[in-house]
Amino acid sequence: MESSFKKDFSDKKNLEKYSSAFTLSDMEIFIFPELFYPLILADIMSPELWRWRDDPWFNDIEKKGFTVKANRIKQYIIQNYVFNLDLSTWGLTSKSAEIGRFSDFFDMDMLKQSNALFGYEGDKYYFDIDIRKHFGLDKYDSDIIPYWKTETIEAMGAFRYKSNFKSGAGECVSLSALYAAAMFVVGRVPLAKIFLIATPLHSQNFIIEKDGLITNNRRIVTKNMWYNGTSLSEKARRAMENERVTIVSHISGFIHTLYKEATIDPHAYSFFSGKLKEFLATDLTSLIFVNFLRFKSKYKTLFQYRCDCSGTVRYISLEKMFEYEHTSRFSVSAETRGSLVKEIEGDDFHLSPIQWKIMLNDIETILDKHSGKSLKEIENEFIKKTGTEYEEIIQEMFKELNDFIFIDPKIPDPGKDYMVTDRLDIKIDDSREEIINLITNHQENSETAQLALYVYRDMDKIDWRPFIKAAIERNPVSFTDLNKKNNYEVYSLLKELPIESIYEGNRLALPDEVWNFKRGDGIEKAFLLADFLLHNDKSSDVSIEIENKKVLLSSEGHDFHFTSLKNITKSIQIRGVDYKIV
Repeated sequence: MESSFKKDFSDKKNLEKYSSAFTLSDMEIFIFPELFYPLILADIMSPELWRWRDDPWFNDIEKKGFTVKANRIKQYIIQNYVFNLDLSTWGLTSKSAEIGRFSDFFDMDMLKQSNALFGYEGDKYYFDIDIRKHFGLDKYDSDIIPYWKTETIEAMGAFRYKSNFKSGAGECVSLSALYAAAMFVVGRVPLAKIFLIATPLHSQNFIIEKDGLITNNRRIVTKNMWYNGTSLSEKARRAMENERVTIVSHISGFIHTLYKEATIDPHAYSFFSGKLKEFLATDLTSLIFVNFLRFKSKYKTLFQYRCDCSGTVRYISLEKMFEYEHTSRFSVSAETRGSLVKEIEGDDFHLSPIQWKIMLNDIETILDKHSGKSLKEIENEFIKKTGTEYEEIIQEMFKELNDFIFIDPKIPDPGKDYMVTDRLDIKIDDSREEIINLITNHQENSETAQLALYVYRDMDKIDWRPFIKAAIERNPVSFTDLNKKNNYEVYSLLKELPIESIYEGNRLALPDEVWNFKRGDGIEKAFLLADFLLHNDKSSDVSIEIENKKVLLSSEGHDFHFTSLKNITKSIQIRGVDYKIV
């Protein structure tokens, strides 16, 4: 089926979509999944990301193998960005306000099935911790929810200007987008191999290279790491184990669990689905069994290990061995177990078998002997060896063991109406300028390209109305700090801020970005002041005249002057929700 789109901003849905390209809240991306990939493209177009290539940390990275590239990028992100998901950064909205925005073109009952703050409980973990209390929302009325806006690479880097931050920062969608863009720009991984995965409470990437790789916030998880039983893998597994995948986004398009139409290439989605399922399944081996016991600590108390220590047979409980693992570079796994045993204090060994504990040695023999057999067959062999007194706990353990070695991901059903869209053929050898030109030249035929220019904030190539709408309606943070101040007090505070935009060229920050990072170009400061004026009086008339360095904001007979370092000429009149731009 052929897809079509139009940039008609008299259409409410269209205006909401394009204005959402600036604020990119988690809910906006859920409603408009076509916004997800443009964020990656905006980061790919950013000069800030391309400067990573010049960092000594990435010297000769193009000559390295995939694993080295992935680890270098991971370490760079860990060193330069922290995970941030607080309520103060981008402010609060309300369920009623968001329903008012989207109810004309989205079923709000469907939203409750997939959004944690609108009633979705997700996995039992999130339900048990009380999600509103977990995120600090319990102090507010139940109608209040956070914006949780996704940051561009520029906004992520600008966190270093905020107090209490020593580096950049971002929430999970921002970090997944940054990872995807960095794997392409710095790691030279083709975009065709990178898939973004969104669940109601998380965002990850699946990169199809070797056995596959999942990015999880600032970390990466290989298939071996997925099954190593550590706390990192436990956190990484949680979304896949318990949550439904709402969106899969790719350079070819997207698929959404609730929408009948999809734009992703069906062959690409089939390839992704198969590779992800391969990643989420493994055979039961001695190594995987030990990792499972590390992962499910309640079962490791069942076992003991028999070892030959200086010619003497001794026994030690498995939980004691795992204790030593915490302070050693060696593990309980067979490859380094001998070295770990040498570090264990003699008093922790027993000269006789420990009563009521199963011998791990015997179990590993069964696993090696019955390699390739079904889980049920191996379970029966366990029970034969351990006796009927262990039957119930062994059966319970094998149920959880099955969940550990096999996850059936709850991804969107492939039975969709696939729309044919214009594909962006971006290659790993393309320069930044070539990529920008490609996206710009495809904006008339590709909504992905068009939205990418909006997310990128290229004000020379986009209609300003969606930006103005986003700036005026969805930037509440400054209101808290500026509450009870008069217009001239706010003007004075803005004049004191450095004339320095976080965006290069003729790209513009939103008011809350200006206030959060305490800097801004004169045009950006004018929009923050306009936001403040209209917040206090929605019927105010505000005009902003921009002529290269001179910026004049006029409202109700008062003039406010700012200086711009951008090369923009524009005349803007705002009255409530009406915008006129010359």
